[in-house]
Amino acid sequence: QVQLVESGGGLVQPGGSLRLSCATSGRGFRFYNMGWFRQAPGEQRELVAGVTSGGVTHYAGSVEGRFTISRDNAKNTVYLQMINLKPEDTAVYYCNTVLSVLTGITNNDVWGQGTQVAVSS
Repeated sequence: QVQLVESGGGLVQPGGSLRLSCATSGRGFRFYNMGWFRQAPGEQRELVAGVTSGGVTHYAGSVEGRFTISRDNAKNTVYLQMINLKPEDTAVYYCNTVLSVLTGITNNDVWGQGTQVAVSS
């Protein structure tokens, strides 16, 4: 199983930016498809961005053009750069390995603690 540690969240005003990081343990990171998810209070967890092992990216429509997912295989880390944040982006953000960056179906039962993003004036 892959262990995951998310960081970088915080409180920002609408229009602000944040960069989230997800450090992973275990070997083989470069072979994993990775996804960033978020879960708002009372809502189901949803996939917002994914990056394949080959670097192909996919985004949910609600974040397209504002979020950028990237990976550093040398550091076993995946990032989520978020700009022009909106109040509706408020959620706990998680990362995980995924079988598909389109469906967000995970193949790792272990989730990290997540990192809280709050967008408010």
